[in-house]
Amino acid sequence: MKLVRKDIEKDNAGQVTLVPEEPEDMWHTYNLVQVGDSLRASTIRKVQTESSTGSVGSNRVRTTLTLCVEAIDFDSQACQLRVKGTNIQENEYVKMGAYHTIELEPNRQFTLAKKQWDSVVLERIEQACDPAWSADVAAVVMQEGLAHICLVTPSMTLTRAKVEVNIPRKRKGNCSQHDRALERFYDQVIQAIQRHIHFDVVKCILVASPGFVREQFCDYMFQQAVKTDNKVLLENRSKFLQVHASSGHKYSLKEALCDPTVASRLSDTKAAGEVKALDDFYKMLQHEPDRAFYGLKQVEKANEAMAIDTLLISDELFRHQDVATRSRYVRLVDSVKENAGTVRIFSSLHVSGEQLSQLTGVAAILRFPVPELSDQEDDSSSEED
Repeated sequence: MKLVRKDIEKDNAGQVTLVPEEPEDMWHTYNLVQVGDSLRASTIRKVQTESSTGSVGSNRVRTTLTLCVEAIDFDSQACQLRVKGTNIQENEYVKMGAYHTIELEPNRQFTLAKKQWDSVVLERIEQACDPAWSADVAAVVMQEGLAHICLVTPSMTLTRAKVEVNIPRKRKGNCSQHDRALERFYDQVIQAIQRHIHFDVVKCILVASPGFVREQFCDYMFQQAVKTDNKVLLENRSKFLQVHASSGHKYSLKEALCDPTVASRLSDTKAAGEVKALDDFYKMLQHEPDRAFYGLKQVEKANEAMAIDTLLISDELFRHQDVATRSRYVRLVDSVKENAGTVRIFSSLHVSGEQLSQLTGVAAILRFPVPELSDQEDDSSSEED
């Protein structure tokens, strides 16, 4: 993301002009734009024209519109963002108050104005414009007959390809059908890796599976690379890292990212930091439940006691339509930071963010036990019974 201009007043009202440069920047933009904002961007509008003879025709013209945002739609697979709203600035083609949908595109600038720019949104702009936050991890999560090729960016896990091949069982004295199907499966996975993974950008490619599938696949892949003189695979052999996962489904990627060897290799990435924070929370919940809370009310009470060491919060909560509710989450984040706590904002498109959403989307690891909160929790649950 490129920051072209930033004009924010002391009362936090103002506007920023940005240029999304990569597909992931569209996800950042989705998290910046909120209902009630004004968005100015270039767009195409179908306009009706009437000739001197009275015949009516229509043609498409490119014009710049300023909309008051009413609805936002994001397609995570295509990384496309559509913003619907009413025109709030005079335009020769579009009447004031007329509805229009702008499709924001990479490499086309837009200006976003808000009455109130909060700290969470401003921090996201900083992160999006920092080149160090770009994509860095790819993963092949596989089992016999099933593989998912994923890109793990700092903000989301994107499934780029799914490979499914029916593998017949081994028969006593005849394994040829099984072996041929397995080779066909491996070949398709290799093709998907070459098609979807940019080796000049990615630092590490995880190959995760149960049993010996990953070892057998990697052996086969590099044998084929030697046979076919595939220089791309051979030159990037050191980037492939084999780790355990319980299955070939996407959710098993979290296990692979938790692996200590992976964590040390990816120590500078946001993805690994999120996974570690969630893992620490689960461990604390198991061994010291008085120091691990989830749910907004419980976390807010822990914050009042200045007990929060690490706050885990989903970015989904900052897209809440109700301004008062959204402000409540922003105040919580600001307060934890003021009390020298660490704030981890999880992407709802990341495997770790999906898990956090199942825990209400907000959780906290505490500096010291706060047993009275646990007691309140127990009392309320017994009252419900």
